[in-house]
Amino acid sequence: MSSLLTNSTAMTALQTLRSVSSQLSTTQNRISTGQRVSTASDNAAYWSIATSMRSDNAALSAISDSLGLSGATVDTEYTALTTVIGDKDSGLTKLQSLLVEAKTAGIDRTKIQADITQLQQQMKSTANSATFNGINWLSIDTSTSSTATPTSFSLVSSYSRVGGTPTIGSITVTTATYALYTVGGASKTGLLDALAGSTAPSVDTININTIDDSAAKQTLLDGYIAQVTTAINSVASAAANLGAVKNRLATNSNFVKTLMDSLDRGVGQLVDADMNQESTRLAALQVQQQLGVQALSIANNSSQSILSLFR
Repeated sequence: MSSLLTNSTAMTALQTLRSVSSQLSTTQNRISTGQRVSTASDNAAYWSIATSMRSDNAALSAISDSLGLSGATVDTEYTALTTVIGDKDSGLTKLQSLLVEAKTAGIDRTKIQADITQLQQQMKSTANSATFNGINWLSIDTSTSSTATPTSFSLVSSYSRVGGTPTIGSITVTTATYALYTVGGASKTGLLDALAGSTAPSVDTININTIDDSAAKQTLLDGYIAQVTTAINSVASAAANLGAVKNRLATNSNFVKTLMDSLDRGVGQLVDADMNQESTRLAALQVQQQLGVQALSIANNSSQSILSLFR
């Protein structure tokens, strides 16, 4: 039956065209955004997972920055410690050799003391200069004031989230382990400024101007040499400890960067569009749309045949 009011063929063609246009719009959106899940309405579950993973990635990026800052701090302190240990021309190693040289009978110990004083001042200057971002672990303030150096520092090292509970890992660094000099406190507790005994001088205050060739003075000098040897071992142990922390931070930094790449790939698997597939779909839908328009045009023209019945 030919009906003037109802054109079922045109209605079918229109429904098909609407469906094709909707699919074409979806495909064009995927191509323009590069994502097949760009909003929660596309796929609520995948969108929620991807959003959480992107949040985790942002947190890991902050961890990576923090690891870089911590690594730079540790590297600064480590460099200063190795400089204080020195070699045959500097630092504690040179100080030890000067004290051994002072054992020589009849030697001018006043001139040797001049070198010792310069070494003591240089090592203290090195420790005072080992500051990064306002942090110094080698020359610390042990007073009770607000400017006192904290007894420990927590270096952020990792981030993880299980369910809805985030966990931030850290490496604890105790400043007393690395302190060479102390200021502001009632007593000196650094590795180089602490008294060797109740009255014996510290490495920082050793003076051999009064040393002579007498047995008693030579025994005192032997004590100074042993004291410096102990200091070398202590500072070397502190440097080794910092070296281990440095390696751990470097390892964590590399792992965090790798983990960030892994999360990016995981998010991509969930929400990224397959551009090869979408380009093929786009071409097919464009042809379907053109055919749908043509079919709708033919269906609309079919009603014109009713006019011939009234001629």
